[in-house]
Formats: sequence, C-alpha cells, structure tokens
Amino acid sequence: MNHVTSAAGSTADQHVTLHLTFDDNALLPLLFGEHDRHLARIEHRLGVKLSSRGNRLAVAGPGRQAQAARLAIEALYGRLKRGEVVGGPDVDAAVRMTTHAADQAGEPLGEEPRLPLSDIPSIRTRKSTIGARTPAQAGYMEALAAHDLVIALGPAGTGKTYIAVAQAVAMLATGRVERIVLSRPAVEAGERLGFLPGDLREKVDPYLRPLYDALHDMLPAEQVARRIANGEIEVAPLAFMRGRTLAHCYVILDEAQNTTPVQMKMVLTRLGEGARMVVTGDLTQVDLPTGTRSGLADALDTLEGVSGIGVVRFSEQDVVRHPLVQRIVEAYGRRAVAERETRKRAPSAVPAPQQGSDGPGK
Repeated sequence: MNHVTSAAGSTADQHVTLHLTFDDNALLPLLFGEHDRHLARIEHRLGVKLSSRGNRLAVAGPGRQAQAARLAIEALYGRLKRGEVVGGPDVDAAVRMTTHAADQAGEPLGEEPRLPLSDIPSIRTRKSTIGARTPAQAGYMEALAAHDLVIALGPAGTGKTYIAVAQAVAMLATGRVERIVLSRPAVEAGERLGFLPGDLREKVDPYLRPLYDALHDMLPAEQVARRIANGEIEVAPLAFMRGRTLAHCYVILDEAQNTTPVQMKMVLTRLGEGARMVVTGDLTQVDLPTGTRSGLADALDTLEGVSGIGVVRFSEQDVVRHPLVQRIVEAYGRRAVAERETRKRAPSAVPAPQQGSDGPGK
C-alpha cells in the first residue's frame, strides 16, 4: 500500500488530495463497508471527501483532516490484513487515534507522524483483542503495563473498568498472576450487606455485574464459572478485605469514588508480593453522605507523584459507548460548570439592619 500527496501548499489548513493504492482488492469491500458506510463515517467525522476507483482511493480536504483520514484508512486496512474484523466502532476508534496522531505530528504533510499507529497498545485475551480507541486509553494500557498500582479517573463509558479486566485476564492467562480479585463498594457508602437475601456471593453479585460482564467478554463462560469455583477469580467486597495480604494477584477496585478515606487506605495497603492493583472511579458521581470525603479524592491528594503509582485521567472525549452517551456526559459537564460560575457570581446574602426603638424615626 502506498500514498501520494497533491497540495497547493504545506500548511495544515490548505486543501490537499491524498491518493492511496491498495495491494489486495479482496479486502476493499470490508474496508469500505457495506454501501461504503465506513467511508461515509470517515467523511462525516473528518469533513473530507473520499472517492474510490478500482484499488485506488482519493482523500480530499483540509490538510490536517486529510492526513488523519489517510492514517485511519491505513490503520483499518492493516487490521484487515492481520485477519481482524473492522466495524463501525473500529472506524470511530481509528479516527480518534489518527486525529490525535496527526495533531501531535506537526510535520509537513506527507511525512509520517512521530507516533506510528503500529505502536498503539492492545491487550489480547482468549476471546478477543482489545485495542486502544482513544489516546487516553492508549496511555491507560501503557500505565497498566508499567505500574503496580494505577488509578483511573473519568466518566462512564471511557473503558476504565473494561480495560482493567482485560489486563487482569491477560496476566492470569499468561501466569503472571495467580488470581483476580474483584471489589466494589457494595451498598452505597457503608456496605450494609445484611438486608439482602442469600449468601455473601449472592449479596454482592448485583453490584459487581459490570465486572462479570467484562469477564464474559474476555473468557468463555465455562472458564469464568470454573475459575470462580476454584478461586482463581474471587469476589471480595470491601467489608471483607481488612486484615488480608493479597499476593500474586490482580486486584480491581471499581467505583472507588464511593469509598471513604479509611476504606481506601485499607484496600491500598493490602498489596502483597507480585500483586497489581487498579482503582477506578468517577469523582462526579460520589454517592457518599453529605460531608463525607471520597476516599478516591483523598488518595489522589496523598499519592499522586509517588513512584510506582500511575494516574490516568479520562475526559468526555474518551467516551466510547453510544455517541449519545458522550453528548449526555458533555451536557451534564456544561451544566455543572455553569452552576459553579453562577455560585461564584452570586452576591453573599447580607442581613437587613434590625429596626429597633433607637433606629430611624426617633
């Protein structure tokens, strides 16, 4: 596969036409999508024009957007050549990643960006390969590989928990850890488990369902059941973590914004030899009683910058669920900012002077 650039100039805003040639015509229907829907998706998201003829594709548009479209198409074509599947979400992910790569490159058109798409990390599990879909996800995967403790913050739908489970399953499958421990604040902030029916597992299962859903995406159902039965995958609610030392395991603490500072310190100090831990949460969705400080916020204030601890922050731009979810998160974010600004501008209430017997009129 090769490409040629035609441009009126070298700046990112000038109109250019890039010509791509593909060496395997059989892959083009998969690359372009049914009725060229993948091409239409790229055109819509990047504001470029794509025209195909035979095994050639022309990309026309503003320089930076055209460069991003070319990189996205090349990345998707590379996936197909490796035997992987390309769907709508994969197209969206390629556009996000390549837009970032083109923005970061800053070189004249026609030169390769400093961050080749082949360097974007992925996690391979028994059932699937999970590739980074945003720059923040790429940084998250790199942090998971490099640090024994990673704290991931951000809104729902950014992949914080899903990627953590993928990394845990990959490390379990390769023998780098002996078991996975899943934990989450079970009932609001105080973990009041007693009123729920059933044994401990039945009490906490509903609260850990997102973790189980991710596990079933990574492993066959029979393996999930078998590994839970033999203790390789363990459910450990926070109330029952005290006093333990977790060695040679991968610990995932989900919804950590709903821990107290005491709970958070207790969990973090459970790490034993050969253990890894991921703490995920969203500080905009704290359900603790009014006046109670979030253990996640407290941990960030205390631990950020400590050697061996990685902190990854996601934003609304990293939401990879239904496109409407990103717009919902952004709308709530805008409202929160507006409310804060309104409170700042509001004059403080000054009580009216008391009218007494010695006041005006006397």
